[in-house]
Amino acid sequence: MAAAGGCGHGERWALPLRPPLCLACVVETLGDGSASLVRKKHVLSRLQGALAWQALPVAQLLAADERVCLHLTGALLGMLHTVEDSGAQDLFVEVSKLFVRWSAKALWKMDFLVRLVVELKSEQYLRCILDESQKELCRSTTLRGSLPTFILLGKLADAIPGFADVLVVEHSNLVDHLLMGLMYPNEGIKAAVCYLYGKLYSSSVGTERLSAHFEERLCSLFLNTLGRAQTKELQVNCLGLLKELLKSDHFVSIIMNNSNTEEESENPDFLERENPLPLVLKKLLLTRDEMLQAASSHCMAAVLVHSPSRYAPAFIHADVPEFLFECLSSNSEILIWSVYCCLLLLTEERLFFSKCHTVYGIESLLRSLHVVLQLNNVELHKQGLLLFTEILERQPVEIKLFTNRGVCIEAIDVLMETVNWTVLEVVVEAVRAVAAFLRKDHLSSPPVPYEELQKLLEAVLKQCADVFPAQSSKKHADDLLFSVSQSHPANRNLSRVPQRQGQFLLNTLKSFRNACRLAVEFQSDPMAQENAFTAPNSESKDTLINFSEFLLRICDSLCIPMVMNYLERAVNPSVMEVFISTLNALFTVVPNMRNKFSKKLASSSFIQLTLELKARFCSVQSNPALNQACSSFLCSLCLSLYSATEKERTSSQEEQEMSELLQKGLPQLNYTIAESLLLLAETPEPFSLDQSLCSHQHCFILLLYFAYTLGDRFVPESELFLAMRTFLLSAQDRGDCPPPYILRAALYLLAVCQDKGNALDLRSLCTIRRILDNLPDLSLVYVHCPLLLKFFLRYPELMGRFGHQVLQLWFSWGDCKQMESEEAGSGMSDRLNTANPLFPILKSNSSILLILLDLVCSSSVEVAWKVLMTLRIFLERNEDVTVCDLLRSQFLQILQQLLVESSSASLQANRNLPVLLSLLFLVQLRSKGVRELDSTDFKLLHQVSNLCGKCRPRDTDLLQPSLNFLYWSLHQTTPCSQQRAVAVLLSNVSLLELLQKVLECTWLWSPPSEPAYLSPEDALLCSGWLLVSSLLLYQRRYNTEVHQTLSLDLTEVLNAVTFRKKKPILLLVSIMQFLRAVLRQNFSSSLLVIAGQNTAQGAMQPQPSSLQDAALHPLATHQVFSLVVSLQNLLVHVQLQKDLLLSQAIVACLETLVEYLYGKNQDVALHVASQPWHRFLLFTLLNGGQKSFLQPEVLRLMTLFLRYQSTNIISQKDISQILQEAAEANLAELPEATSHALHLFLCQAVAADMDFLFICPFLLALLLSRSSFADLEKQKVDSGLEIYKKLFEVKRKDQMNALKNLIELNDVNQQYKIIDIMLKGLFKVLEDSRAVLIAADVPPDGPFPQDEKIKDAYSHVVENTAFFGDVVLRFPKIVHHYFDRNSNWNSLIRWGIGFCNLTGVFEQGPHSQVLGLMAQELGISEKSPDYRNPFKTDHSEFFPSADTFQKALREEEKRRKKEEKRKEIRKGPRISRSQSEL
Repeated sequence: MAAAGGCGHGERWALPLRPPLCLACVVETLGDGSASLVRKKHVLSRLQGALAWQALPVAQLLAADERVCLHLTGALLGMLHTVEDSGAQDLFVEVSKLFVRWSAKALWKMDFLVRLVVELKSEQYLRCILDESQKELCRSTTLRGSLPTFILLGKLADAIPGFADVLVVEHSNLVDHLLMGLMYPNEGIKAAVCYLYGKLYSSSVGTERLSAHFEERLCSLFLNTLGRAQTKELQVNCLGLLKELLKSDHFVSIIMNNSNTEEESENPDFLERENPLPLVLKKLLLTRDEMLQAASSHCMAAVLVHSPSRYAPAFIHADVPEFLFECLSSNSEILIWSVYCCLLLLTEERLFFSKCHTVYGIESLLRSLHVVLQLNNVELHKQGLLLFTEILERQPVEIKLFTNRGVCIEAIDVLMETVNWTVLEVVVEAVRAVAAFLRKDHLSSPPVPYEELQKLLEAVLKQCADVFPAQSSKKHADDLLFSVSQSHPANRNLSRVPQRQGQFLLNTLKSFRNACRLAVEFQSDPMAQENAFTAPNSESKDTLINFSEFLLRICDSLCIPMVMNYLERAVNPSVMEVFISTLNALFTVVPNMRNKFSKKLASSSFIQLTLELKARFCSVQSNPALNQACSSFLCSLCLSLYSATEKERTSSQEEQEMSELLQKGLPQLNYTIAESLLLLAETPEPFSLDQSLCSHQHCFILLLYFAYTLGDRFVPESELFLAMRTFLLSAQDRGDCPPPYILRAALYLLAVCQDKGNALDLRSLCTIRRILDNLPDLSLVYVHCPLLLKFFLRYPELMGRFGHQVLQLWFSWGDCKQMESEEAGSGMSDRLNTANPLFPILKSNSSILLILLDLVCSSSVEVAWKVLMTLRIFLERNEDVTVCDLLRSQFLQILQQLLVESSSASLQANRNLPVLLSLLFLVQLRSKGVRELDSTDFKLLHQVSNLCGKCRPRDTDLLQPSLNFLYWSLHQTTPCSQQRAVAVLLSNVSLLELLQKVLECTWLWSPPSEPAYLSPEDALLCSGWLLVSSLLLYQRRYNTEVHQTLSLDLTEVLNAVTFRKKKPILLLVSIMQFLRAVLRQNFSSSLLVIAGQNTAQGAMQPQPSSLQDAALHPLATHQVFSLVVSLQNLLVHVQLQKDLLLSQAIVACLETLVEYLYGKNQDVALHVASQPWHRFLLFTLLNGGQKSFLQPEVLRLMTLFLRYQSTNIISQKDISQILQEAAEANLAELPEATSHALHLFLCQAVAADMDFLFICPFLLALLLSRSSFADLEKQKVDSGLEIYKKLFEVKRKDQMNALKNLIELNDVNQQYKIIDIMLKGLFKVLEDSRAVLIAADVPPDGPFPQDEKIKDAYSHVVENTAFFGDVVLRFPKIVHHYFDRNSNWNSLIRWGIGFCNLTGVFEQGPHSQVLGLMAQELGISEKSPDYRNPFKTDHSEFFPSADTFQKALREEEKRRKKEEKRKEIRKGPRISRSQSEL
């Protein structure tokens, strides 16, 4: 057998193996009965290897000699049944199987590949084997030895196609032996038989031939075998056979019917005896073998897939679902898939849910989904989510799926995880599950997890938004639905959008819609409003309100933009139906936000979008769901807009009629925009009972009305104007009267489109007039819209008939608070046009003013007030309108009517009267120049003065405009009229008594908290003081008779100026104006009586000489000096604030006071004018923000000093500097006040007998051109610094003179106050100058600046730093008292010293040491050992003793603390005012 040649069989039997093998020897050895079993096994092993690796040569050799082949086959079969060794049997089976297979394949390969002519019939060998097997089975008396035969047949059936058909057709007797094998008590034989049965039933021929065999004989036996199988081999083969059987609906019916009825299945004994299929499969589920569990669940699914409703109850009654859910704890993907499929089929049977299997297994399913998501199996993910979705959707409402909040949260976590998945297919299924999850019965276990739901919905919408990103090129806002407006080619866009993306969007919108419906359902559930387990005094976000607001907010930010992006690609009716129904549900989600939401939708063109959807997809009765959704949405939107825009008129009856009209007409309104416009022009047939045309017209008009009110003008205005005109003409022609709300909409649309259309003809105007005349009330069709008001006032035919009513409605509906805001916000004229469109109309047609004034008399108080406010604003903002003569007589009539109808007590309650008086004053202000007063003016003057006499001082809203009117009437007229007006006012005793009380309120009323704010009370005081000043002046001028005198306490008047506290600037100016008036009249007036001085207060002052007091009577000497000091201090304070009005009033008061003193006592006047403090006052003014003598206040003060020869105050150098600045200045550009003050100064200088030759060059310089000064400006930068050094020397001399005067004062208190004021002003200037230099980035060691502003800042820093050093060295204790408490001053002076050291100004000369000495004195730099203050001779510091200084400081500190304590007591609100406080 090792070598073919050596055995004598020849080379042709040799096989190319290592070692060589002779096929003839193999055949002889296997047929030799005397050969040992070991040898035969070795030969079989070699032959098996040869067939495996050299099949073709072996097949060719055997096919060449049929006798050898048959001999070998018989030998093998004989050995198969005689050898007891299982290993040898296996080899025999494998060899036989390979032999037969390859012998058959050899013939097929030869026929196909080599194209042999002779075809070898391999079926002979196959039949030979079958024959021998059948004979062997028939010969054997027991089936114990038939196992090899069954195994051989099974493996041959598995290896050879068609073998099962041959066995069933030609050897049917073998089937009977198979049936006997199932009954044999050997599970190995049963397993082999089941395997062979499975192969037989896997072929169509076998299924057909063995159908009756199974039904009659095999079914029960097989189910019994499956139920009692113990070995895994038998169980697997039985399940394999069952799997093949379950492919046939006939076999499934037989098997399930064999399981008997439900009543029988409830008998445990019967089930145990018969082993019906559901219980058998449930038994396999209980095993721990995942393969058997998977096979069992797969078989269940194979049964259920034929008819779930027919077969599912058997499995459900057997409690199979419970065990299926338990199997989900496995990690096997195959098992989980099989269970998912089986449970998915069981969900189609309601019994599955009513038996509460889903409640039992939902937690297992959720845990399984968590595990599955960790696997990389997309199909498994989808199948699990599909099962979860079906359970959520089919779960009965009465059975809660989630019994506690924890399971619900776990479900949300699973959904959140799957929604955020990276695979779109999984996300689509997850979103569908979310939509099914959002049901009230799923979330009814309190508390509702609103926060988790918000996160889930937001994740869903964001995922969908990522799928539909915004297009790079966005379309116009009007093209909301571009495919709707186009024709059929737009439909092809839908095919370009992936179907899965469209499904994703649809599921997303369904989820959001279900969430909205869920929020609406929870509104009626008190337990769902908020979390009942919230801790006390804590705020929970888990509330229905927050969730509802979230839905509204995320719809606006994500949902709507996402759908709009989708519409740019395609339009799907199903998607739009869900989207529109979602928007409709949102109207009831947040009821208090419904109006705002509806307005936003309407303004975003959703009315146009919905109409286009209906026209495109809902015509010809198509897409009824979309049509109904769109119609319901439009109806809800219109009703919401009606309640939002018609707040003043909302009628339940009208709303009900409108609702019925929309519900009836909108479903049939499926036309395009152009078709709907043509529809408005159609006229129904006469005597037609069909009202559908009118219904469609009215619905479309309402939609247009609400769209246009919110700015969505999707119809061209010109076309709409013609359509509405035609509609009204058609309605009038057929005698039809549309409902008021339709007329209201039609008139509004006409008014809105009027500017785009031609003017209405007479026929149209008559038609509108007739329609409106038939209405019981014009308010039924009125819309509070500026364009409608303009429409009525545009046409005389309409204005003459309806103008009065329309204007009354306009002001009745107007918002008075808006007018008040307009009045308060002066300067916001842009908002006035929207708030009151009457302004341009009034400007073009002043006759409307008469209608407005008539409304004041005939309308309610509220309307009259609004009319007056409108006129007031109109006159304030339109100064070019001449309406004074037209309004003055009307005002007199209205005022007379108000005064007659109102008693003295009710004047204060009349809110129209103050506005009327303000308007009267505005009209008076419009009068340009001086004019003669006529009878109407005097009547108004008389009425207003009488009105003032009836008022109290607290009636500021009435008295303020009245006193202004009286004051202006005195000044803006001719002397003749002025004399008569003064006589009218002075004859009114009640007016003068009121003025007496008003003036006394100056020292009775508490000051306001903010001095800069002019309160109504302060404004009234200003008007009172000014009016009294004018009456004093004109009474003296015209010597008018006085019927009532005014009495004032001069001390209180002076104290109002001296102790001004927080009085506003205008009030101080008014009081000073009064002082000037009485000083000019020498306190001698028949109108004014000066009361006696306060002796108690006077006793505290130093007693003056009786001669001086007698000469200055009624003033006292101490009052004069107190007033002068107060005016001086106030002037310094005002100079820092740069208030020109008050500074001019102070200087004028000083001039009048000195003039009065000069007339009474020249010595006192000269003493006042020559006080050294005036020099320091001038120095402070010149070191302010504007360093120049050419200031009106400075010039007028220096004129005053020249007039009274105060040579110690003003020197020749000062006059020279003034003249030099005047020569350098451009006189034409000087302000009027400055030019006038300069003129008075020059005249006074000439009158003072000064050296004319000295003044002459400067006077000539005023007349010369500016060429020489222009040359000076062109000098180099270095020469500019040198010039400044010279000017600095002059400035230093002035500073030294001022300090000398301060030292000579020799009064600690005065020095204390002066240095206090001076330091505050100095450091304020220094801080401002530093800011200017830093902003301009000016280096101190750089070139001298040329810009005037920077130059001033430069000089302020240098000069004020040097001057501060002088004050520090001469008054160190006083300066340290202030300086050491202010860290800001410390940093400022440090910066100033550093800046000055780098400028080069202090390098040489007498001022070189002042910076170093100042720094050592203040402790900024370390003191040198030999440091000594050169101006400090002893420790007394120019005072007799140090105690004197300390005593003065203590007294001043006590005074300040007492003043601060008094201020603190007066702070805060008070209930009442006691008499002592007054």
